[in-house]
Amino acid sequence: MRILLSNDDGYFAPGLVCLAKTLSRIADVIVVAPEQNRSGASNSLTLDRPLILRQAHNGFYYVNGTPTDCVHLAVTGMLDVIPDMVISGINDGANMGDDTIYSGTVAAATEGFLLGIPSLAVSLADVSDANFLTASHITAEIVQRFMQKKFESPLLLNINVPDIKYAKLQGIDVTRLGRRHKAETVIKAKNPRGETVYWVGAAGAAQDSGKGTDFYSVSNGRVSVTPLQIDLTQYDKLEVVKEWLDC
Repeated sequence: MRILLSNDDGYFAPGLVCLAKTLSRIADVIVVAPEQNRSGASNSLTLDRPLILRQAHNGFYYVNGTPTDCVHLAVTGMLDVIPDMVISGINDGANMGDDTIYSGTVAAATEGFLLGIPSLAVSLADVSDANFLTASHITAEIVQRFMQKKFESPLLLNINVPDIKYAKLQGIDVTRLGRRHKAETVIKAKNPRGETVYWVGAAGAAQDSGKGTDFYSVSNGRVSVTPLQIDLTQYDKLEVVKEWLDC
């Protein structure tokens, strides 16, 4: 079993290190991650400059680009053999609901999926850094399940793990994405030169968080596993738009 491991927090992130160590016990793991934190990079590719691949002292490879760059470069130009799975994480914080649109963690997994490889995006649903081992163990269990029974076609799974000890987990749910309220407004500040600068506001609180959503499961101590798709077409509006345009 060959796993390509990436993230959006950077090659030095503790969640990545923890996951690589755990997965190395059951698979051959190669790490290709961003040189620096690229949270919120979404699915962006670097097209205005060349990318550079370097290797850190711990054997991890890192790229001066986005999470998507890392997976794309590794699969299409670096590796001699296509990996059996792409895993992105462990993200330091949740990627639920609307977060998936912006998430670099989800984007790295999405790139693997677009290249025809089963892919997982894994996030620890808090920022305490206390329970990366919990998320690592869950990821290893899912990988072992994949090794025993592979999907007929590649899947993209978004996994969010409660920030609690493994023994306290209440189980695993297959969920749909919830929704957040709109993001908080930007925050104005002054830099040392007296110029006005703006910080992007925090994500909105959960809005659609009922039973069956990723928000609900994680808040109840359960791992959320959501299968994602790439097709953004709003099929029930095709005829509406056709009539509006008089096509």
